[in-house]
Amino acid sequence: MSRREIRRLLMEPKRRSSSSRSWAVLALMAAVLLGGIAIGVGVGLGIMASRPDQEARDWERAEMAVDRPPRREALLEPAAAAEPPVIPLVPLPPARPGGPADDGFDADQAEGQVADQQVASVPLILPQPSVKPVEQGAPAWVRYAVPAPKAGSQPMIAVVIDDLGVDRKRSEKVVELRAPLTLAWMTYAENLPQITQLARKRGHELMVHVPMQPQGESYDPGPDVLEVAVHPEENRRRLSWGLNRFEGFVGINNHMGSRFTADRTGMKVVMEEVKRRGLLFLDSVTTDKSVAPELAKRHGVPFAARSVFLDNEQSVASVKAQLAKTEAHARKFGAAIAIGHPHDSTIEALAAWLPGLEARGFLLVPVTTIVKAQTPP
Repeated sequence: MSRREIRRLLMEPKRRSSSSRSWAVLALMAAVLLGGIAIGVGVGLGIMASRPDQEARDWERAEMAVDRPPRREALLEPAAAAEPPVIPLVPLPPARPGGPADDGFDADQAEGQVADQQVASVPLILPQPSVKPVEQGAPAWVRYAVPAPKAGSQPMIAVVIDDLGVDRKRSEKVVELRAPLTLAWMTYAENLPQITQLARKRGHELMVHVPMQPQGESYDPGPDVLEVAVHPEENRRRLSWGLNRFEGFVGINNHMGSRFTADRTGMKVVMEEVKRRGLLFLDSVTTDKSVAPELAKRHGVPFAARSVFLDNEQSVASVKAQLAKTEAHARKFGAAIAIGHPHDSTIEALAAWLPGLEARGFLLVPVTTIVKAQTPP
């Protein structure tokens, strides 16, 4: 055997080893590349999936209550309710120019965070009735509606203050404001018959503020909250308890409820009970997924939706800016419904804003006036 043949035989294993190593390196690089692509796709999908959850958490962070409401020891037996006829209405579109994120929502922060301050009450100016006497068989939302002057061509503004009754001192300050406001009272507040009847005597319209399940599980909307997971008849019982706490109200609106108002099964119970009692439903619009407008129309329930939140930021300047936005909305659409809460800044801003409303070309009305304006002839 020649030297060249011997050298070739000695070098052959090295070439095979080098070739094997090359293939191993290439295989490793391909695995790393594919793994990186998979991780990138997974992260991207995770980010996309988390966006709706983050938006829901943002809504609930804004509407959470800092102080948990008091718990009741026992339930009151609900009284039997009449079944008056209901006048079907065309729903008022939410018409939120900037969308839900632009509105913000701080409806459920606890009252009493800001130190008390004296707010001068505005002299009471009751509207002159300009409607025919209410018929005996009229539904509750018509029977208990506060009369308001005929609007004509003036844009109408309804101001709703909810979360009332728990903080008695601030609730009384709200009652002292110029009428007619629409005042929504928490179902679990104490001594509701007394303070709500005082509010009616002052010329304000009454509503029930019903706790409904929010998205965030850590947020406590209060006792007897309407929940998605409970049996429909249990939700009916809880709602009936709240609707028997006082008398003389025209309808209900939701406290929190970004989870519940998006649930068809739960909201069907609400609309059935609201219709049975001859009430209206005001959607606070704590979620853009609310099924309330659709179900209200289907059940023939008088319906309205808020246009602007007044006090997501609790400062007088911020509330005044939201009141200016309310005026702009009313000029554009002919009517606006603003929702606020019994914060000191809100009360002070309203006390300064209400007296000059007519001079600026607007008409202050209760919610029922806007609902009636949508009633088909």
